[in-house]
Amino acid sequence: MITKRLTKREEDVMKILWEAGKGFVKDLMTQHPEPKPHYNTFSTIIRGLEEKGYVAHNSYGNTHEYYPVITKEVYRKLFIKNVVYDYFGSSYKNVVSFFLNEEKLDVDDLKELIDLIEKKNDKK
Repeated sequence: MITKRLTKREEDVMKILWEAGKGFVKDLMTQHPEPKPHYNTFSTIIRGLEEKGYVAHNSYGNTHEYYPVITKEVYRKLFIKNVVYDYFGSSYKNVVSFFLNEEKLDVDDLKELIDLIEKKNDKK
């Protein structure tokens, strides 16, 4: 089970890997936005992701083709769960309240959420 959090730089590299599916460091670097990190820095980040269990590789001689072993969806669930736990006391109600107070949700959004909840409950 993956439990180690990713840094912003690691998340940026994972986004590239999720988009590409797999790749060699030199090829993946071309997809990194400017300013691009140094080759060795990028390679170190990928090896760190591998140590954390997010990435694996296939070897072809001295080169490695890296690929993600965790999907973006699985990471998103883990990330959201951690944010809710760490910053909202494990309460999704507190999350919704936060977005209401920040004026990121309105009445129509809430009605849609209620409809989604009711439909999900009807399926059970």
